[in-house]
Amino acid sequence: MSSIDPRFAALADPEFAQVSESGPSGSHPHKNDDDDEPSGSENDDPSGAEETGEEDGEDDEEGERSGLGRGMDPGGFAGPSEKIVKPLTPEALAAFKAAQDRAGVIYISRIPPGMRPAKVRHLMSAYGEVGRVYLQQEDAKRAYLRRKYTSTKKAHYTEGWVEFKDKRVARSVAEMLNAQPIGGKKGTRWRDDVWTMKYLPKFKWHMLTEQIAHEAAVHQAQLRAELSQSRKEQREYLKNVELARVLDKRAERKRKAGEGEEGSQEGLEAKTRSQKVAKQDDVSRGSVKEKRKRLKPAEPRPDAEAQLNSVLGSIF
Repeated sequence: MSSIDPRFAALADPEFAQVSESGPSGSHPHKNDDDDEPSGSENDDPSGAEETGEEDGEDDEEGERSGLGRGMDPGGFAGPSEKIVKPLTPEALAAFKAAQDRAGVIYISRIPPGMRPAKVRHLMSAYGEVGRVYLQQEDAKRAYLRRKYTSTKKAHYTEGWVEFKDKRVARSVAEMLNAQPIGGKKGTRWRDDVWTMKYLPKFKWHMLTEQIAHEAAVHQAQLRAELSQSRKEQREYLKNVELARVLDKRAERKRKAGEGEEGSQEGLEAKTRSQKVAKQDDVSRGSVKEKRKRLKPAEPRPDAEAQLNSVLGSIF
């Protein structure tokens, strides 16, 4: 019988061996400082982004399987009662595609006012197994005006699509109910309303989701274009307003400068005019004096008078 060193006796215990192989649940083995990796390597790993992309893809697949695509109003959707939670296996996916190929869609061009998707599903379920129902809400502007000027505040729907599990049932239902009254008990709200529906051959539900998503994208693009155009027009308007303000200030300065120049020019003209008037006055005064001098009689001379007397004395 071999003796075991008491220092290594614990290594012979099988429980200790299992624990050492599996490792403690709440601890991590120590590493050397040279073997440690930088802390940023875990963040740089693209696996997190890939997992996020996979999760987004799974969400999109779940949305497609449920029938509610991007851009579709959840309030107008009424899908099957059961929900698919687990991912589909290849066999289940093949069965799902086969069911989609067998399904048929009818289009309802007019939804009676106040009728909800659940009510449409209930009425259509009386004629066959219904898959998914989607009703399109009315235009936002029209809904705003209706809520503002009428007493009805609930959402109204304008058109809808109903999916039947069997395309033959969908065709027969569309042919049978088109242009027929909805009916029901006497006094019900939609008893006298008329169905207006049509079967859509070779039309599948994914086409509807793609069309609605495309329309939503086009609408968003139009809104962005209109918003950018309005911003451009606003900037141009503000630029023109600022330019008009600058031009008005410039014209005001020119007008004030012109008034100052006109005032100085008028002062010079008045001064020259007064000088001319003064000169004219001087000239007129000189001419008057000369005329007065010419018209004044000559004074008699004494020698001339004595000579005249001598001449007269010699004669007489």
